[in-house]
Amino acid sequence: MEDGPTYGFDTLQIHAGSRPDPVTGARQTPIYQSTAYVFRDAEHAAALFNLQEVGYIYSRLTNPTVSVLQERIATLEGGVGAVCCSSGHAAQIMALFPLMSPGCNVIASTRLYGGTVTQFSQTIRRFGWSAKFVDFDDVEAVKNAIDENTRAVFCESIANPGGYITDLKAISEISDDAGLPLIVDNTTATPYLCRPIEYGATLVVHSTTKYMTGNGTVTGGCVVDSGKFDWSANQKFPSLSEPEPAYHGLRFHETFGALAFTFHGIAVGLRDLGMTMNPQAAHYTLMGLETLSLRMQRHSDNAKQIASWLAEQDTVESVTYAGLKSSPYFARVKTICPKGAGGLFTVALKGGYDSCIKF
Repeated sequence: MEDGPTYGFDTLQIHAGSRPDPVTGARQTPIYQSTAYVFRDAEHAAALFNLQEVGYIYSRLTNPTVSVLQERIATLEGGVGAVCCSSGHAAQIMALFPLMSPGCNVIASTRLYGGTVTQFSQTIRRFGWSAKFVDFDDVEAVKNAIDENTRAVFCESIANPGGYITDLKAISEISDDAGLPLIVDNTTATPYLCRPIEYGATLVVHSTTKYMTGNGTVTGGCVVDSGKFDWSANQKFPSLSEPEPAYHGLRFHETFGALAFTFHGIAVGLRDLGMTMNPQAAHYTLMGLETLSLRMQRHSDNAKQIASWLAEQDTVESVTYAGLKSSPYFARVKTICPKGAGGLFTVALKGGYDSCIKF
């Protein structure tokens, strides 16, 4: 990020990462619908390929439109950098990819989006990875689940769909004590309601498909790097601390410091996994971000009103919404997401399945 004036969230969601076109003066970010880029000369090309200079080689790795989106999301989350990709599930794999190796595990909350549960319990096993699912309200259980093969801790800030709120500060302290990165899925909250890095998160992942884009047009994902984790403190993360053969022995953490994860995500993750966000998708998400604060506040206000009304109905068994005083997570709303508990909640109707179908 560049040093300069401090702007508010509403301004940053419109302008962060974007600069007027130096030739035309155009204010809005163009859609750079290009797969490849011209090098000034052979030396310039070599510098780019060897990661000695930042620039554009091929749009599987970097694209100017996507770069603006990456900087904007990183700024809104309070991170040092970000890597955008093709979906939220891609973002989760991108986050784990530099950290894991066969035989390693991730400690995951039991309160996760169903698709994430499937990805963690089934798909990642094909990579030789595994997930240990733990109730994150029981911090001792989280602590006890960590072993010598654990490489990350994973949770959602506001869980989908129940709206449960994680005690990020407590979980981050456990992660720090174990020398492990905390990965937080902030899709449901967005940085308008919650900024997990402020509570100790190492990485923040998003499905930008949802609230960030906000208009149902494109899928996308993003991993935000806090820049605060010491990847060389132990031998657990060789992809970031040890020599990378494909780049002539370059060590990402030694070379790029706080941006080690970000550079690895682009130079190795996107290069080899190919989970690329296309520039058209980045454009739609940039447009959506311009109204993020307005939409998220309205989502939260409306959800609270509807959840409150439903909780009073005789036909309703229960409502899980952290914005209600009856919720066991109500106190956490005030500390972790004081602007609101988001727009997602669940309702259980009396009478079971038949009542739900009738409803």
